[in-house]
Amino acid sequence: MRSGMLAVAELMQDVDAGTIDTVLVAMTDMQGRLQGKRCSARYFVDEVLDHATEACNYLLAVDVEMTTVAGYEMSSWDTGYGDCVLRPDLATLRRVPWWPGTALVLCDVEQVSPAGTPVAPSPRQVLRGQLARLAEHGLHAYVGTELEFLLFDDTYEAAHRGGYRELTPANQYNVDYSMLGTGRVEPLLRRIRNDMSGAGLYVESAKGECSPGQHEIAFRYDEALATCDNHSVYKTGAKEIAAQEGRSLTFMAKYNEREGNSCHIHLSLRDDSGRPVFAGDDGEASQLMRYFTAGLLDCLPELTYFFAPNINSYKRFHAGSFAPTALAWGRDNRTCALRVVGHGPSLRLENRVPGGDVNPYLAVAAFIAAGLHGIDRRLALEPEFHGNAYESDRPRVPTTLREAARLLGDSTMAKAAFGDDVVRHYRNAAQVELDAFDAAVTDWERVRGFERL
Repeated sequence: MRSGMLAVAELMQDVDAGTIDTVLVAMTDMQGRLQGKRCSARYFVDEVLDHATEACNYLLAVDVEMTTVAGYEMSSWDTGYGDCVLRPDLATLRRVPWWPGTALVLCDVEQVSPAGTPVAPSPRQVLRGQLARLAEHGLHAYVGTELEFLLFDDTYEAAHRGGYRELTPANQYNVDYSMLGTGRVEPLLRRIRNDMSGAGLYVESAKGECSPGQHEIAFRYDEALATCDNHSVYKTGAKEIAAQEGRSLTFMAKYNEREGNSCHIHLSLRDDSGRPVFAGDDGEASQLMRYFTAGLLDCLPELTYFFAPNINSYKRFHAGSFAPTALAWGRDNRTCALRVVGHGPSLRLENRVPGGDVNPYLAVAAFIAAGLHGIDRRLALEPEFHGNAYESDRPRVPTTLREAARLLGDSTMAKAAFGDDVVRHYRNAAQVELDAFDAAVTDWERVRGFERL
């Protein structure tokens, strides 16, 4: 067991010894955030371990501001906003070093009745469904997510009071790969790295990025569900650690006109024996990898919502931004939406479409569903793209949430892979965001029109 992870017996010993007094019982919502309860450790051991706990099912039917909204079948005023069951997955039980005396467990979301029935639109359940489909082919997904953030010297409270304007970035210039630039904020980066290690994550490295104050902390790849669990723990924990240090950080896709925050997702497959299957005997892409890549190219437009779920997500997609605009694949070509990297057993596919605001469970589920589409249909892979895909005549990644939502809602492939109920649920989530944005008056409009129009 990796350091930081907890066996139940060890948790019980720590509770008896008084070294753990709180257990965070959490699920992941549609935005990829952790929601749940802070339980006393004794109550968790005595009751929650055997009987689970409950929460209002509106946690999967609200907008990003936790406002109740219309259009969800599973939860509404008409259905009375009932409960759902949070069933702890004890494989995720871990220490939380940034909260002394605290452990955390992630949960699967189930219906109260019929008992034990999974809530289909729950992001963790959506991913479990695609992993089960993959297992039917004798295949298993290994995933790594590269998540960038912008770090500011302002507290979250000060940022809120100022309307998130005129914040002070922790670095004043491009610190991509700069040892001096990361050194300026190393005390915070080091604390995040060490606390994540203490929570059971395998930290690889930290590096500076292009935008002022932008950084990336990388973690070792793992089985798909474990990676997505760790992604959500890290995202929450990094914000909490920054807050404790009097700073703030954001994973939003595009904070300003500079380079946005990406979340490149790397994926490879292994067979039941644990053998990597993306590389053939010659070390080059196997036929299975070619089918998988062709499926992703074929389905990416109609699944873009799962990679870019917010209005702001689409602000990343412009030429020269290192965010993709063209539906193309290439070997080690960062201008393509899909980049093939690695050699031999490490050969893998990088999806460069997602931003830092992505829900990892939904993105990886869509990644797998598209790949299975290619495998099942033995789709031919188009030739590799060479050169600058930004300037090519290749088909484009959808450029707005409105377009992506329409393509998802019309997708027979998505409905077959995820189920009509899941597609309707997330199509409604997109419409909720579109309606809210359409009703808003932005700073851009005020500056543009207050005096001059």
